[in-house]
Amino acid sequence: MGKFRFTQAVQKLSPNKGAYYFLKVDAEIVNHFDKKGKTRLLCNLEDSISFSCGLNHFGDGHFYIILAGRYIKQLKKEIGETISFEICEHPSPLGVEVPEVLTVFLEQDPEAKEVYDTLTDGRKRTLIFSIARVKNIDKQIEKITEFLIQERIKQLKKAKRNS
Repeated sequence: MGKFRFTQAVQKLSPNKGAYYFLKVDAEIVNHFDKKGKTRLLCNLEDSISFSCGLNHFGDGHFYIILAGRYIKQLKKEIGETISFEICEHPSPLGVEVPEVLTVFLEQDPEAKEVYDTLTDGRKRTLIFSIARVKNIDKQIEKITEFLIQERIKQLKKAKRNS
């Protein structure tokens, strides 16, 4: 898993494209990753701020990483100012750590695991982020259960439409 280090100016997308702060990642770098443009990354800004992120496609073969405005403020940077950053593939296949409560839940409930295993990586991350905000384990389990039941209902409806 290689690391790539860059220095470039902070840029901002036009308002019709979201007006996000971003850093560009050339296609030749992205091609080093196993999952190419679908790779989840760890990004480190100025050796002080680390975060998980994904690659967004420009549409011209190149990609970009969205930067939260709070990171720009923390670094006291503005559009056009240079920033150093490093990216590497996230060690977790989902690009986030799977909470222990979810791992144990899925080990104990084979039907829930079956539903979970059919989810896209994005839906799995949605579940993980939704339970990460909850501190009470009982409420986390409740959220997991509700989420997976709703996903199963969607799957059944889709299967019914397709038959």
